[in-house]
Amino acid sequence: MEWNKIGFIGCGNMGGALAQAAAKKSHALCFANPTRAKAERLCQQLGGEVCSNEAAAEQCGLIFLGVKPQKLREVMEELRPVLNARQDRFVLVSMAAGWTLAELQTLAGEETPIIRIMPNTPVSVGEGVILYCTAHVTEEEEQAFVSLMEGAGALESIDESLMDVGGTLTGCGPAFADLFLEALADGAVACGLPRDQALRYAAQMLLGSAKLALDSGDHPGVLKDGVCSPGGSTIQGVRTLEKGGLRSAVMEAVIAAFQKNQSLGG
Repeated sequence: MEWNKIGFIGCGNMGGALAQAAAKKSHALCFANPTRAKAERLCQQLGGEVCSNEAAAEQCGLIFLGVKPQKLREVMEELRPVLNARQDRFVLVSMAAGWTLAELQTLAGEETPIIRIMPNTPVSVGEGVILYCTAHVTEEEEQAFVSLMEGAGALESIDESLMDVGGTLTGCGPAFADLFLEALADGAVACGLPRDQALRYAAQMLLGSAKLALDSGDHPGVLKDGVCSPGGSTIQGVRTLEKGGLRSAVMEAVIAAFQKNQSLGG
């Protein structure tokens, strides 16, 4: 199946990243955003049209809600009458952290088809993760959504009870990875490597390390041990990271983000 139009209500970083993925399959896109210039930039870049929230809710078969969790209730109070007046079939896609399917249906209407997703910013380059769960969505609609988003990266249906923690890891994780990437490059710059090379080498190293972990299926500890020669330089670097509490700091970051996500819902 194909939707007549695909709407994006909210064109921030995540909404824009998903729009880039959708544009690989469809140009029947509608963009609505409080700051109209953001919607216009996406329209110029990807094709489609700029519209209002109400027009997207009224006309589009698939409607992405790229609204901040704190603003979702306010926006849905405005959109619910429009959605309830529709006689045709449509599907809402919510990326609001912390909002459960049950809470979303309280806002939109109990029988409203909803796909709840937790995407991350690498979807804009086709290497992201989109975790999702559904309510009142047909198998055909689910497969159409997966097909539309397959250019974004990996999509995985997940039990909703695991959505907050899975989404914390994949959604917040890029920021943690970027901090580590920047720190690696800074260390190399401190030792004399030009910054553009340091960033490029560090990014490629992280990309390759992640691919090796995925393709090999080996535990990260096994891969780490394979680089740490007895008495070598790598193990001294690992010792320093352990002394600085890297593992604990990363674990605490994930836990703190998870707890915040849980507080954002309805």
